[in-house]
Amino acid sequence: MADQYAQTGEDSRPTEIPALRWEEPPEGPVLVLLDQTRLPAEEVELVCTDAPALVEAIRSLAVRGAPLLGIAGAYGVALAAVRGFDVDDAADALAGARPTAVNLAVGVRRAQSAYRAGLAKGGDVQQAAEAALAAARRLHQEDAEASGRMAERGLALLDELLPGGGHRILTHCNTGSLVSGGEGTAFAVALAAHRAGQLRRLWVDETRPLLQGARLTAYEAARSGMAYTLLTDNAAGSLFAAGEVDAVLIGADRIAADGSVANKVGSYPLAVLARYHHVPFIVVAPVTTVDPDTPDGASIEVEQRPGHEVTEVTAPQVPVAGAEAGGGVPVAPLGTQAYNPAFDVTPPELVTAIVTEEGVVSPVTAKALAEVCARSRQVTTG
Repeated sequence: MADQYAQTGEDSRPTEIPALRWEEPPEGPVLVLLDQTRLPAEEVELVCTDAPALVEAIRSLAVRGAPLLGIAGAYGVALAAVRGFDVDDAADALAGARPTAVNLAVGVRRAQSAYRAGLAKGGDVQQAAEAALAAARRLHQEDAEASGRMAERGLALLDELLPGGGHRILTHCNTGSLVSGGEGTAFAVALAAHRAGQLRRLWVDETRPLLQGARLTAYEAARSGMAYTLLTDNAAGSLFAAGEVDAVLIGADRIAADGSVANKVGSYPLAVLARYHHVPFIVVAPVTTVDPDTPDGASIEVEQRPGHEVTEVTAPQVPVAGAEAGGGVPVAPLGTQAYNPAFDVTPPELVTAIVTEEGVVSPVTAKALAEVCARSRQVTTG
């Protein structure tokens, strides 16, 4: 069993991994990304000089995670504006790069609106570009602040639901600082519990087929000195049956108006298991992930990923026999068809609570969710 025990003593290692940053070298502004497809073997950065490069990085999952996609999308619009490319074309390409994660379109449109407003005020392209960049930077900062508030609210909810501490938390996919301007969403709550001495064990689903849990969440947990254990996705049921899970914490890529939650495929089965075993199933996401224009789970467009992600396993960066570095090793007969949705949808009745930076929604109802979103709009416009 892959297992890691908590670090003792003061841990000074950084936990806020720089997943994305804006730089302005002499040759012109660029967006620098930590290539998440190369983790944990090596930390390699991608430099994007235009929107098409960023679109490719998004589609290849070099940059991923709903909140960070919103930030990246906003910076992508700013990059097009500052470098003199067509902003509307860039915005459309970026917003459509991945259909399920609503934050991407939200970030893109926010920077695009700032750019258009800048043009309307004075018609100066440079000032409009600066307005788009300022909007991206504000979104980046707001997401970092939201992450901190979600961690606080999530930890308080755990203390309320599970008094006494010693939490054993199961998480799915990756929801830490690699997906956020701060320390993440669901992972940030687990990290807060760890720092408070209340985390007994973080159970990490490996998250097939691309292993975001094994590659990324375990990477972040190890860097943070957390006690964690990696398990195959299909071992979760036996873990629940053994009474080893106190709560499930996941993030979200889109939350419909009725509280239906689209998240990495494999989340819905965990919700069913949690309900059967009377374990809280908690979703942690910023209000930007709530899409009031999507009425219910059936209306959420679920991204379908290429079949080779299932029929092949990605080779490590070091070449192995029969495969190029970074290529795929077949694990199924040639011509095998694969079903590979990137996400599944959990109905609101299986969700114990949705934790946002503006408040906790529990029980999850359309009315309660709308009230939290309205509160956020008041804060933004106030």
